[in-house]
Amino acid sequence: MTRNRRISGLLVAVGLGLVGVSSFWILQPRSPATATASPTRTSAPATAPASTDAVQASIAKAQARLRAAPKDWSTWAALGSAYVQEARITADPSYYPKAEGALQQSLHLQPSNNPTAMVGMAALTSARHEFTTSLDWGMRAQAVAPDTAAVYGVIDDALTQLGRYPEARVAAQRMLDLAPSVSSLSRGSYDLEEHGDVAGATAALQQALVDAFAPADIAFCRYYLGELAFNSGQLSEAMNQYQLGRQQDPSYFPLLEGIAKVEAAGGQVDAALRDYNAVLSRVPLPQYVNELLDYEQSLGRTKAAAAQASLFATEAQLFVANGVDVDLEQAILDADHGDPASAVEHAQREWARRHSVLVADALGWALHAAGRNAEALTYANQALSLGWRNALMYFHRGMIEQALGMTGAARSDLATTQAINPHFSTLWGTVAQQTLASLGGKP
Repeated sequence: MTRNRRISGLLVAVGLGLVGVSSFWILQPRSPATATASPTRTSAPATAPASTDAVQASIAKAQARLRAAPKDWSTWAALGSAYVQEARITADPSYYPKAEGALQQSLHLQPSNNPTAMVGMAALTSARHEFTTSLDWGMRAQAVAPDTAAVYGVIDDALTQLGRYPEARVAAQRMLDLAPSVSSLSRGSYDLEEHGDVAGATAALQQALVDAFAPADIAFCRYYLGELAFNSGQLSEAMNQYQLGRQQDPSYFPLLEGIAKVEAAGGQVDAALRDYNAVLSRVPLPQYVNELLDYEQSLGRTKAAAAQASLFATEAQLFVANGVDVDLEQAILDADHGDPASAVEHAQREWARRHSVLVADALGWALHAAGRNAEALTYANQALSLGWRNALMYFHRGMIEQALGMTGAARSDLATTQAINPHFSTLWGTVAQQTLASLGGKP
């Protein structure tokens, strides 16, 4: 039995017997790696985020406890992890240094048998895109808490981002074995999606939804069910899932980003611009800024697009100042918007750190923008090596093949792009259709 089948089988087996899930952990959101890469997700999160109010209440409670007991290492660990949550919920990276200080204080007070702080450090370094360091912390946590599901969550996240997919699958399976919950099922879903099993990925999230009793958990599951539908070109189903999620937790802004994507794909310009801007007013993540930049550019609104590019630069600077690497996001933006030399520099820097399929795709696209198509094809092939049904990746490879005169291969890949999701990009969707038609294919 393959590991892929093992995960699928376990997901089916636990469908009626899921355990309750805590909303304590929130790792990398499964939102786009970049705006242009909107049909892709960076990694599976540990579980749904708690609300901002709940996290702020946890922070206040921990701070009060530490005023009375400043050597309570477990509360320092809880405070640090809550700061990581708050940073991700609010898109305010200034919480990351606070998280690091609290977690380091916990480890100073209890350096050895402290898996909570170790997992917290793994989550923090993952949020900063320091995935090798994150894996190190995860392995340290495993050594002292080998039967704790959250440990394998952070290990899986790091291995996935590093491109070590067989090992990541082992970690995801171990997490499922220990605790079949929203947290572990979402990771199983992501693994299945990466390997081209969209039906299995959807089934895993639907089973997670059975276990999702808190509004934040339900909203989380609905969002990623919506993402799977959108990335498969099913706009009505995607909108349905996003709206159902909003009914549960309107403060979960990825849902509004999803709604804006569907509106943009459906030609509802005013609604899409309104909702994109509402998201950015509350959660100005670089990938969301990049997504709106692409949309404004596609509408010919050059001044508005320039404003988004400026906002991206400001947000990227803020994230970098607080220890977050944004080379991947910057590489895609530069490749799409006319700075190929910078795109190659950023993508190569990211590739030196990790060999995930997302980075391979970005590097291939950057090299294409720089006219280095023979090199680009190698990375584009690697990006699709897992079998991911990812329209953007097929588009990138198709355009590289077209530039190399590989007409048949380009036509096939661009046709696959359209079959998977003709709405994969506001910036490149029309280009994909026109190029396919010029090659004798049917858009």
